[in-house]
Amino acid sequence: MFDPRNAFHKISYLQYPAMLVGVYYCLKPYFIGFEAIWECYNYTLLFMGLGLSLSTLQDTTKTQNEFSRKIWENPKKGKTALIVIAIMAIFIISIGFYGIYISKNEALKQLSYGTIVFGIGIIGLLKTAIEMFENHRLDKKNINLE
Repeated sequence: MFDPRNAFHKISYLQYPAMLVGVYYCLKPYFIGFEAIWECYNYTLLFMGLGLSLSTLQDTTKTQNEFSRKIWENPKKGKTALIVIAIMAIFIISIGFYGIYISKNEALKQLSYGTIVFGIGIIGLLKTAIEMFENHRLDKKNINLE
């Protein structure tokens, strides 16, 4: 039987090639010269945002490692993580819109679209983090300690 959750979880592994392409563009100026550095960094942000967006397709009923399990099981740590992720998303998208509409700095204008895509990826990450928190927090589970 076709399991959509499992299919999307498998598709989420495409995040790794997207992130590798982002790393490639980040390192590219070191090999070809720094004339097109802002264009390369814009592509870095675009592919990192795409990678983050793909990572949101993962199965939120499972944790990936012990570190994340400890965060999402603890109500205080989980709420703190959600607040930090939300602030990051707002800050990064704000920088992108500032660069597009207000800034006179040409480098910032070139990075703006990549910055907005990266911020959208963080919004997706926030949505996934909320689901992880809901699925794993110990204070909401009916645990019989007897």
